[in-house]
Amino acid sequence: MKKLILIILAVSFSSLGFAQQELQVSQYMFNGLLLNPAYAGTHDYWSASVLHRSQWVNLDKAPTTQVVAIDGPIANKRLGVGLILSNDQIGITSQLEAAANIAYHLPLGAGDLSFGLKLGGSSYSADLSEVVVWDENDPVYNAANIQGQFIPKFGFGVYYHTERYFAGFSVPMIYSLDDEIIIDNSVTADYFTQHYYLNGGAVFTPNVNLAIKPSVLVKYLPAAPIEVDLNCNFLFYNRLWLGAGYRTGDALIGMLEYNITPQLRAGYSYDYILTDINDYSSGSHEIMIGYDFGQDVQIKKRSPRYF
Repeated sequence: MKKLILIILAVSFSSLGFAQQELQVSQYMFNGLLLNPAYAGTHDYWSASVLHRSQWVNLDKAPTTQVVAIDGPIANKRLGVGLILSNDQIGITSQLEAAANIAYHLPLGAGDLSFGLKLGGSSYSADLSEVVVWDENDPVYNAANIQGQFIPKFGFGVYYHTERYFAGFSVPMIYSLDDEIIIDNSVTADYFTQHYYLNGGAVFTPNVNLAIKPSVLVKYLPAAPIEVDLNCNFLFYNRLWLGAGYRTGDALIGMLEYNITPQLRAGYSYDYILTDINDYSSGSHEIMIGYDFGQDVQIKKRSPRYF
C-alpha cells in the first residue's frame, strides 16, 4: 500500500508538472539564499551551510534533498555572490543542480535594496520503468527513461532588509530549456513551472537575552493552491533558537538551531504531517550545519544579524 501511494504521487508529479519542483525546506529562514538570489552577500561576512532533508519518512521513494550553499560580499560589499549545489529526489525523478547567484546592493533608507540573478542548470533523470501504469498505451509512460538530461535555468529576486525587518520577492526559475523532457503530445508546453515566493519578517528584542523573529512565506504555483508558511523563532542568550511553524494544508513544524560558536551553528527541524500521508509516514526530518567566516566575521559578535 505504501508503494502504491508513492507511485500515484510520483505519477502525478511527473505527468502534470504542477507539484512542488523547487527545493522545499523548513529551515529556509536561516539561509535566505535558498529562496532568493538577491540575498547573496547581504551579510558583512561569508556564510556556508549544508542541509539534508528526509521527507515523509518510512514511505518508499519519498522525497529527499541535500543542499550545499555559500555566499558572501565582494566589491566593497556592493555586490554579493553565492553558489548552491543541490540534489533533489522525488519518486521516480531526480535532479542534481548547480546555480550561481549574483546580487547588487543599493543603499535605500535605513537598509539595503538588493537585486539578484540566478544562473544555473540541472541534470534531470526519470526512471519510468519503475512506474506501474494501467493504461499501457499512455505515450507519457511509453517514453524512454531520461538519464542526466541537462536543463539550463534562470531566475531572479528582489530583497530589502534593515537591522529590524526584511522583505523579499523571488522567482527562482523564470525560464528553463526543458524541451527535451516534454512529451510531444503533452498538455503542457513546459515541464518546469514558475514558483513565486513572497516573504518577510521582523525581529523584536524585549531584552538583551531574548529576540523574537516572526516571519511569513507565501508560495504561489500556477494551477495549485497558494501555500503559506507561518513561523516564529525565539533566540535565547544569542545562542539557542527555538521555533514553530505552520505550513497550510501540509504540516506543523518544530525547529531549533544552536550557535556552537559565533561562527559554527547546527539546526534541526521536524515536520508533523497534517495530510493523509501521516497514516503511512512518521513525518519529515531536516538537519543543517552552518559556518560563517571571512575578514569581517567578528562584526557578528558585536552586532548580531538575525536574518
